[in-house]
Amino acid sequence: QVRLVESGGGSVQSGGSLRLSCVHSGLPYKGYYMAWFRQTSGKGREGVASIDSDGDTQVADAVKGRFGISQDNAKNTLYLQMNSLKSEDTAIYYCAAALDRAGRGYIRRQIDHHDFTFWGQGTQVTVSS
Repeated sequence: QVRLVESGGGSVQSGGSLRLSCVHSGLPYKGYYMAWFRQTSGKGREGVASIDSDGDTQVADAVKGRFGISQDNAKNTLYLQMNSLKSEDTAIYYCAAALDRAGRGYIRRQIDHHDFTFWGQGTQVTVSS
């Protein structure tokens, strides 16, 4: 059974930084991909960044240059480093994962929540101006 648990959210002033963590269990060593999504009230889940088990990453244009995704396989932990935060980054941030059954990794035109099977409970990030 796959389990994802996020942490690291909180309140920060505009221009500040936060690092989100997602501890996962139940995923295979290879053959999966993971991502961070965010959601605000009344909007759908927006893909922020993704990484596959080969370490290939992609970051959404809205946060490119400010956010970075990484993973520590020894700790079964996914990270989202968020710098130069803006008020529009305020959202609930979710960690997500899926098995890479096709073995092709995960590089897409858009990080799509339909591609992910497993979800964490979310962590709130609030950026005040």
